[in-house]
Amino acid sequence: MPARLEDDVRIPREAHATGPAQKSKSGRPGGRPPTAAKVRKAKPRDWIAGARLRTLPLSIAPVALGTAAAHTAIAPWAWWRIALALAVAVCLQIGVNYANDYSDGIRGTDKFRLGPSRLTGSGAAKPRTVLTVALVFLGLAAVAGAILVVHIGQYWLFAIGAVCIAAAYFYTGGKRPYGYYGLGELFVFVFFGLVATAGTTFVQLGHVNLESWLSGVAVGFIACAVLMVNNIRDLPQDKLAGKRTLAVLIGNMAARIVFTVFLLLPFVILIYFVLLYPNATYTYFALFLALPAVLITLTAKTPKELVLALQLTSFTALVYAVGLGWALAF
Repeated sequence: MPARLEDDVRIPREAHATGPAQKSKSGRPGGRPPTAAKVRKAKPRDWIAGARLRTLPLSIAPVALGTAAAHTAIAPWAWWRIALALAVAVCLQIGVNYANDYSDGIRGTDKFRLGPSRLTGSGAAKPRTVLTVALVFLGLAAVAGAILVVHIGQYWLFAIGAVCIAAAYFYTGGKRPYGYYGLGELFVFVFFGLVATAGTTFVQLGHVNLESWLSGVAVGFIACAVLMVNNIRDLPQDKLAGKRTLAVLIGNMAARIVFTVFLLLPFVILIYFVLLYPNATYTYFALFLALPAVLITLTAKTPKELVLALQLTSFTALVYAVGLGWALAF
């Protein structure tokens, strides 16, 4: 039976028969998820897929923009600081992806998902193993961040780092995950937009300039768009599982419109940069990815179409960051 994503969405019969998935405390890593069937064990390619590499542009983009913003003030190219900032962002991104896999899997949220299968929800990997991998990547982010903080001597940044790691885990983890209460986009905007971009600029420049704040806002909106299209794809299943994402709260069509606003606002912000940095005009080539993503999202009927829109949106972030970053730095 084909899955559809309109208000009359078709859902497998067993979903109606069993009702909402039973939730369990995500703080308990032991045991087998309630929805897992006997399947083959996860292979290396499954673990790579679990890292959700298509989302990595969201961690690379703010570091690129933050670095370029620092260079507008003639800051030297501190390559090792850039590398450590990138390590923090990428490890946090991968860590939150595995933590999300673990938490959604043991809650039963992934029971009727129509997108790519997850390690925990499918039963391909033990929940404790997935949690361990998530904590390893969050730990690597903490180590890279600690090295950076100690070197520059700004110890108050430890508090910011702790908040970032907590936000990564409690997106879907803990007893009251904020991602289940429509706050995912807000936290993505703050941490993968403002904090990541401004933080990258600060560790290189010693302060945060206007270029950094504005580019952080822009890339934050694109990150929100990625999360929104992902949640539009999973909207029917999230309803069943009791996961109240923003897409669930505002409804299918409203979510598609909000996605469009999220994705196109950065190109409005770009006008400011074009006035000061003429080469920023070339960043508008990212619209060749963004506009098809908008069209697909507004008209999509199946999860497969929305997966394509997600990929286009994610690469929009990378092209936007490279284009604007080049204009700011050179």
